[in-house]
Amino acid sequence: MSTASNASTSLPAISHPRLYLQPVSQKAHNFSVPVVAETLRYTWSMRKANPLATLLLLPLFISGCQRQVFADYRPLDKAGMWSGNLQEMKKLNPSDAEITQVVTLKNAGISDELCLGLVSAAHAHKHPFYSADAARRLQGANFSAEQILAFANRDQLDTISTEAVMLRLIGLSDPSVQTLLQRRMNGLPTLSSAEIGRLKNTQLSEKEIMARVENGMTDGQADAEASAREKGRAHSGTGFVRNRGRRH
Repeated sequence: MSTASNASTSLPAISHPRLYLQPVSQKAHNFSVPVVAETLRYTWSMRKANPLATLLLLPLFISGCQRQVFADYRPLDKAGMWSGNLQEMKKLNPSDAEITQVVTLKNAGISDELCLGLVSAAHAHKHPFYSADAARRLQGANFSAEQILAFANRDQLDTISTEAVMLRLIGLSDPSVQTLLQRRMNGLPTLSSAEIGRLKNTQLSEKEIMARVENGMTDGQADAEASAREKGRAHSGTGFVRNRGRRH
């Protein structure tokens, strides 16, 4: 009994740590709840914003990839463009559609220099070159490369080509055609090719027609004059002539 008593007294006493729970102040409680809520709200908004941001950035990503696609210049080489001019064309960075337009020009016999000038003029006006047919028609109507390029530099290649070709078909001289087209490009009153053709068919000379153009005649005025002259020609030689010979 004494031995057990001695053993129990010889063991060291085990101390149990006490846990002290300090109350959270009202200020800390009021601060922590909004912070947690705001954090959750921000996390949720970012999760929702990521798909939206992806959709917004997707076109930029695609366009960036498209810029990295290299155009195929082999059709220009096959069309006969000289290597030096082909290198100059590459500097203009044309699209495949523009290269197709230039191939159309080359197949029509248009020089490398004019092809480069037309593409450069279109880019200077902030749009692709798409006027191969207009340039081809002008060349077919015997307009020079300088004249065609002048139309392109004014960004009027498509708008003026049809009228220019019609003026050639009417048979006007080069100076008159140049004057009419210059007035048109400068926004001055100019008779259309249709009215000029009508006046010419009523036997007005080119000089007389150009004088009317210089005086600012409008298409309406030209239509009225042409109608009057056409009517006068239709009735000429149809009047009754009395026979004054002796009766038998």
